[in-house]
Formats: sequence, structure tokens, C-alpha cells
Amino acid sequence: MIADVHGNRWALEAVLADLETRNVEQVVNLGDTVFGPLAPAETAELLMRLDAPTVRGNQDRAVWQPPAEVASSPTHRLVREALSKEHVDWLQGFPMTLRVGDLLLCHGTPGQDDAPLLEEIGPRRVALADPATLRTRLGSLQASVILCGHTHVPRAVALPDGPLIVNPGSVGLPAYTHDVPFPHAMEAGTPHARYAVLEPRDESWAVEHLAVPYDWQTASTTARRNGRSDWARWLSTGRGT
Repeated sequence: MIADVHGNRWALEAVLADLETRNVEQVVNLGDTVFGPLAPAETAELLMRLDAPTVRGNQDRAVWQPPAEVASSPTHRLVREALSKEHVDWLQGFPMTLRVGDLLLCHGTPGQDDAPLLEEIGPRRVALADPATLRTRLGSLQASVILCGHTHVPRAVALPDGPLIVNPGSVGLPAYTHDVPFPHAMEAGTPHARYAVLEPRDESWAVEHLAVPYDWQTASTTARRNGRSDWARWLSTGRGT
């Protein structure tokens, strides 16, 4: 499973090459595919050829329905100028949730594409949400495994007598900072491109989180050239601060 490519074609190419060396039957994409100061059109072309089941992320939606602060940003202008109508139509076709066999795919939570499922963001730290909070966020949905993205942090969390929830981490952006609902940083800790492999095993599931090296300096340089020194730092270090 892949998530949060954010227009980083160099990271995506490395992940797709790594996938070719593994016995993976199905790739699924958990959203936030092209938005970022990198290579949105090239990334869209790669993912359209992959033709994986894909759900909508909040920054997929921001391409055609941006919040005011995003609409006025140079990054949004770069993305919209790079994408063709075909690319935008493709993005608009993503559902918010999708079932693939025993799996339920979403980007944030099943009901909100811009909210974290597994994390609780507080005034002093980001912590793993407790089981009661997770059950509330899942509502009445039933699935053996729930796959989510959005926070860019690789995790696998099992609810007691409930589903396994997996975030594969981010293919294209290993860290970021945000100020809602409180100032916080999400950090993978290294610049690697992240994805995960899920395998049924003995009436349970094996989860393998993978960190793939790629030319992150080119990605970082591109972000800096496109006016995003913050992205350049995140891409080259995997840290938000």
C-alpha cells in the first residue's frame, strides 16, 4: 500500500521499482497524490498508468477545491498550471472510502479526509489515540483491516476484538509541520520513501513497513527552487524541525 506521494515522482519511482521485486498482488493508494512543489504532472502520469484502487485525500481535493489560504499559494498555482484537465478529472473521480476485499481504504478517517485516524494531536505532543477514540472515529464501519494515511507516520495498531489499522507512511514527504489544532510536527525520522506490504497469515495479518532510499536531494532541491524551503528541509532530513 502507498499513501501521500505528494507529487514526488522520484520517491514514487523508487517505491514502484522496489514493489517489482516483491510478490505483491495488489497495490492500493490512500490519497494525497500530486499536491506539492515537486513534479505533479509526472506523478499523475505514473499513478494513472499504475491504475491502483485509490481514495481521495484532502490535498487531492485541494487541487480543485482549495481553502482560501491554499488557493492563494504559489504551490497551488504551480500544481494547477502543471496538471491537465485529464489529471484533474482523474483526481475528482477518487471516492472518499473504498472497500477492496477485506480491506477498507480511507485517507484520514472514514468520515473526514483531513483528520488523523490514529493520532491524537494535543497542545504539547502527538500521541497514539486510545481505543475508545479510535472506535468513535470508525463509527459503525466493519472491516478486518483499515488502511489510512494523512499523517505520514508509519503505524500498525490493533484494536481489541476489532480491526487492524495500518498507516504505511508517506511515499513522498517524510515530515511536515502544521498549526491545526495545535502547532505540531509529523516526522518519519529519515528521508526515505515509505510504503507497506500487508499479507494474510494464519488467520491474521503480517505487516511490513519499508523505507526505500531514493534521490531525495533532487527532490529537496526542486522544492527549494519552487519556493518551499520548508519542504526542502523535510525532504532532506525526514524531520519537521
